[in-house]
Order: sequence, then structure tokens, then C-alpha cells
Amino acid sequence: MLFWKKSGSVSWIVVFLGNPGVKYARTRHNAGFIAAGRLEKDAGIRINRLKFKALTAVGDFGGCKVLFMKPQTYMNLSGDAVLQAMRFYKVPLERIIVISDDTALPIGKIRIRRSGSAGGQKGLADVIKKCGGESFPRIRIGVGGPPHADYDMADWVLSAFTDKEAAEINDAARKALDAAELIVSSGIDKAMNAFN
Repeated sequence: MLFWKKSGSVSWIVVFLGNPGVKYARTRHNAGFIAAGRLEKDAGIRINRLKFKALTAVGDFGGCKVLFMKPQTYMNLSGDAVLQAMRFYKVPLERIIVISDDTALPIGKIRIRRSGSAGGQKGLADVIKKCGGESFPRIRIGVGGPPHADYDMADWVLSAFTDKEAAEINDAARKALDAAELIVSSGIDKAMNAFN
């Protein structure tokens, strides 16, 4: 559970990927930001300090001091914000946890990976490109795939969830936060065994 404190040095960064602005708030591409909102509600904190081209907050999470960040650069440039925070706090890539959407997973499923490719997710691709590689944990929240093969993927990820889907995503967001906390406290192997 999160205990809110401001002192001490950051040893982990949890990055929630999404697009800033009200018009994107309920879209599939904003599953990461939805998880950030779940954290704010459950922990009673606000991720609202503008720093590193992101909205940020610092808190104790899984027994460590963690920087939470919501890049405000739009999805395709997320790596800019993450790189600034990494350099400032001297946090290695292996201690960056990125939470994002995944169109290859059914609605509401989560999958944890130790490393790997972006799998077509533009925000993950930018973090990989700018921050020095693929060796960071990521938690992907399933947002489902397009209804047919001809559907434009950009249109799909920017489409809004139905009310039923939004409820499933909210549950998945809570699981993603539990998974992130377990990665921080006990390591990625335990988290993968518990949630994959």
C-alpha cells in the first residue's frame, strides 16, 4: 500500500502512458492514465506536479521511494519525459516500470514482461528508443483489438471505451497497480507468477 511522503531519494519510476487532454480521457490509448487515476483515488494523492515534461508525484510504494509520472508530451514522445527523470534521479532502466495499453490483449487482461519489443505501442517504442534499450519491466493493460482487419489502428486506440469496458479497465488498472507494487517490493518474477 502507498504511504505518502515527500522526503528521500527516488529509487524506482512508474510511468503511466497516455495522451493529455479531456478528449482522450476515456480512450483505449489512455489505459495507463486510467491506472494513474486509480492510484490517485486509492492512495489519496495527486499526480499533478509539472516536472520532466510530465505530471508527477513521489511516494513510498512497495517499500521504496517511487516517482509516478504521466508524460504530457503525447504518446509518441513519451521517452523525452522518462529520460529526463531517469537522468535526474539516476534511476537505471531496469527500475523503470511502464504501464500502457495493449490491443493484442482482451479487454481487462494484464500482462507483465521483463523486457522486449514495443509490440506496436508507440509510447513504449519511444521509451525504448530514447532511454537506452528494452530492458525495463512493462505492464500492459488489454484494451481489445479492432472489430475487423480493415479498421484503422490509430482510430481504434483513440476510440472511447463503452461503459462496460470502462468498468473492466478500471479493475485491470487496480491489478496493474498491485503488479507494479509487487515488482518494486519483491521482484518481477513474483509479479509475473502472480499476475500473468
